[in-house]
Amino acid sequence: MNSQAPHGTEAATGTGTATAPGPKLEGPRALLLDAGVPIASYYLLTGVFGLSTLAALAWSSALPAARSLWSLARERRFNAVATLMTATNVIGLLLSLLAGDERLMMAKDSAVSSTFGLAVLVSALIGRPLMAPVLKPWITKGDAARSAAWDRLTAESAWFRRVQRRHSAVWGAALLGECVARVIGAFTLPVDTMVWLGTVMLMAAIALAIVASGVIGIDRMEKMVRTEAAAQAAAGTGAASGAAAFAPADAPAPEVSADPAGTAAR
Repeated sequence: MNSQAPHGTEAATGTGTATAPGPKLEGPRALLLDAGVPIASYYLLTGVFGLSTLAALAWSSALPAARSLWSLARERRFNAVATLMTATNVIGLLLSLLAGDERLMMAKDSAVSSTFGLAVLVSALIGRPLMAPVLKPWITKGDAARSAAWDRLTAESAWFRRVQRRHSAVWGAALLGECVARVIGAFTLPVDTMVWLGTVMLMAAIALAIVASGVIGIDRMEKMVRTEAAAQAAAGTGAASGAAAFAPADAPAPEVSADPAGTAAR
């Protein structure tokens, strides 16, 4: 049994009950704020409101930068996704200052997916999968018993941890593949084509990652979590009724003294 729980899990109590969730946002909501909103705002500001690339990158960096600082100052933790998005946008700002070619400007957009994808891939290789906290709420469905089961399986099952790493590796590889395809397209296809094809490439990479995640064993993970939670619930019920089951049926009732409390026997 491995007593060390990998990155992205919370400690369980001695009775197997999950700890109360912290004040920070987890899973899909956190990913939406840290990555989804900045990416969407960048395309919205450039495509709909007509802002320059420099201005759009600066404004879309505001939320992840603020969340990174908030996590460090208030929660005393490192927000990896928000910090990655901030760093990616800073790289994009620097490239925007150097880029004078429209094809290079389009290739620059791949910095978001490539930086995030590389970080996710490296996290899988070193055994601290960055996507595990994002996957957990989808598997546990917000149920405390399933959350505790996830933590136990993460600590005790090598196969369970291996699928977590594979899940992050799939997402990292998909995003890096999208980056390569976008760069190739930016310098080989017509500019008007890449304006819409770049978004299609990103959506295709996300869809491919979702499908591949199911193939590597996400469905089996969910079944294992349900089974583990049910087994723990049954064990808890059996322990509660165990004392009554083993008590003799003809055991005499304890005698109650008639002497007032505090008096000595004569």
